[in-house]
Amino acid sequence: MAVAIITGSGTHSLPGWQLAQAEPVRTPYGSVDVSRGELAGVEVLHVSRHGAGHVRLSNQVMHRADIWALHELGASAAIGCTACGAVDPSLALGSLVVFDDLHFLSNRLPDGSLCTFFEEPGDPRRGQWILHGSPFSDGVRAALLVGAAESGHGARDGGVYGHVDGPRFNTPSEIAQLAACGVVAVSQTGGPETVLCGELELPYALIGMV
Repeated sequence: MAVAIITGSGTHSLPGWQLAQAEPVRTPYGSVDVSRGELAGVEVLHVSRHGAGHVRLSNQVMHRADIWALHELGASAAIGCTACGAVDPSLALGSLVVFDDLHFLSNRLPDGSLCTFFEEPGDPRRGQWILHGSPFSDGVRAALLVGAAESGHGARDGGVYGHVDGPRFNTPSEIAQLAACGVVAVSQTGGPETVLCGELELPYALIGMV
């Protein structure tokens, strides 16, 4: 089973690819370019949120199409990678965070619609996702932490990820409000991915580079 990697700003391809091939995948939410190949001996599916050349800003990312395509192609787990802004001043620039909680109050997609796949009343797949524990997969989080340690670039274990709407950045007062909620770092794409992967029961974890 393949592992999906979703990359963001500044990362539109993966180093070390073997036999990588890009293919357009049609979904009910639009077409997505997915690269399939091997990385360190593991089958990998790769999606670049913003596309080559960063053609899509955060308000144009097709979250539902991205996640649906990865699920349709048989991904067994997904890793979200995000360049994030530090809210916690103890985070060093260039450091990594493997988040364990989510602040995403709006629960909206970039177009303003609610963040869900299941919009039709009576859809048997619909449900109310209970986030009493971590919204991220414990197994994927553990693998990220081990991988970071083995690479010699350790990562902070845990912290609240704050999803903020783009394309603008935040004001000092908005950041102060997020800090008061325990948010340690923010970016503009991780919230919808977390929720949508949860709806499709695709194990997902988010790693941030500060």
